[in-house]
Amino acid sequence: MSPCEEVFSASRDHGKTESVTSSFVLDPRLMADTERLAASDLSVLLLMNERRYPWLILVPKRPGLSELFELDPYERGLLMEESCAVGQVLRDVFSAYKVNVGALGNVVRQLHVHHVARNPGDPAWPGPVWGHSAREAYEPDELSRMRNIVRAALGTTFDFDLLG
Repeated sequence: MSPCEEVFSASRDHGKTESVTSSFVLDPRLMADTERLAASDLSVLLLMNERRYPWLILVPKRPGLSELFELDPYERGLLMEESCAVGQVLRDVFSAYKVNVGALGNVVRQLHVHHVARNPGDPAWPGPVWGHSAREAYEPDELSRMRNIVRAALGTTFDFDLLG
């Protein structure tokens, strides 16, 4: 078992109760701009509906959080492991020159962590993707392909049937 897999399997024994995640509600802006792909015990994994950039977002299923330091230390570590797994998939699968990772929260206050695969020559390179231009949504077949790619690459890190 890899160190990352050990952290993920240990999370199931951490003792967070169902009631913590049952009161979680995804911000309406995130809901409108993304597709839910999967979930872990801690986070929901979203795909930004923007076809020009492979772009995944982790949202901890903890109500009322807006800052990383508001997670308990164990969950902060777990979120970092999830973030590393997502970043590695973006780098390896999409041959990213650089994976941009950020938790801004100026527009959507709910704690969420963006992971964007970037390459020289992409439409916003080398600047930020935020505010560059209007979003270009995936066509249905492209969205299905992206779901399958991410599902295969992340394997058992996330449960693709648990979208709570």
